[in-house]
Amino acid sequence: MTVNTILLDFSVEKDVVADRHKRDLAIMNIESALNEFIHNSAKKDFLEMPGGFLQVLTADRGVFITVRGYVEGLISINIEYFKGDEEPPLFNYELSGKLQEVLSDKLQCKKSHRLPAIKRGTVDRYFITSDERILEYDIDEVLFEEKSPYQKVQIVHSKSFGNLLLLDDLQNLSERDLIYTETLMQRGKEDYHDKEIVILGGGDGALLWELLKEQPKFVTMLELDKVVMDACKKYMRSACGDCLDNYHGSNYEIIVDDCVKVLNKYIKEGRKFDYVFGDLTDVPISPTPQGEVWDFIRLILNDSLKVLKPDGKYMTHANGASSPASLDLLEKEFSKLKPSVTFTQDRAFVPSFMEDWVFYQVSFKK
Repeated sequence: MTVNTILLDFSVEKDVVADRHKRDLAIMNIESALNEFIHNSAKKDFLEMPGGFLQVLTADRGVFITVRGYVEGLISINIEYFKGDEEPPLFNYELSGKLQEVLSDKLQCKKSHRLPAIKRGTVDRYFITSDERILEYDIDEVLFEEKSPYQKVQIVHSKSFGNLLLLDDLQNLSERDLIYTETLMQRGKEDYHDKEIVILGGGDGALLWELLKEQPKFVTMLELDKVVMDACKKYMRSACGDCLDNYHGSNYEIIVDDCVKVLNKYIKEGRKFDYVFGDLTDVPISPTPQGEVWDFIRLILNDSLKVLKPDGKYMTHANGASSPASLDLLEKEFSKLKPSVTFTQDRAFVPSFMEDWVFYQVSFKK
């Protein structure tokens, strides 16, 4: 079940909206065109307002239409209706194109534009890029949904990406995103054989699963949210394999706890590791590195360095390549670390993110 919204925009001469006679003629032409495509559309209300007008109409099947005119020379039309699961759409993209052609001719518009139906309802289809552009996904089923003590956890099915993990309504990992994990771990560029590794976060299990293929000496994963792991071990097995089935293996251990608390314990014990992976929160988009998330990022960076061997590395994901300001802020945080560090950057196009994602490798200056 969805609420479908068709959006059409028409650029017209300014006096089509500003001049009362031409405006009335335009409204009459719009109503006439709508009646060709939508049965029994009827004027409901008209409001003249500073800068333009608003016309509201209704039609069969509970269709609700708003026509908004702007004196700058723009007329927008929104057509909204409810669609049941078994019902055909009232308007498909082809039909809305025909309406667009008719209205363009009647309004003698300079240019026009339409969008495919925006679909709102029981299944969320819209998520955002790192710089907050809207993405539409072909999600057809919600497989898992639970509010944990820490976040909203969902696994949905996408026709293009397979099962997809969402945390607080943001894309986290899909079954098609092996490139994300391989770029995070720099597969082929780093040697994990016989190495001691800590993963901070990583509840989807994908990083742990891929690292175990490299024959490390031991991997410790510190994940706070058991709900994420329980969901992934059932619905994301192509990404995490069977490593989440048991929290102890011959060369790995999963500790369900706050990674900051466990890191502090390691610091006190003098534990050192070859690699620390920050598979936690993304770098936020913000004008300055201030706020709770940035405080957490700084804490993780400083504590991670304290448990790294002199030739060890801190590996982390950051944000989308389309958010260079946030990446610059993170790099400035690297420059403040003590002891001093050097870093490299890599990126990869992550399928379910639909954008390039940036990863960092941080090591001590020699």
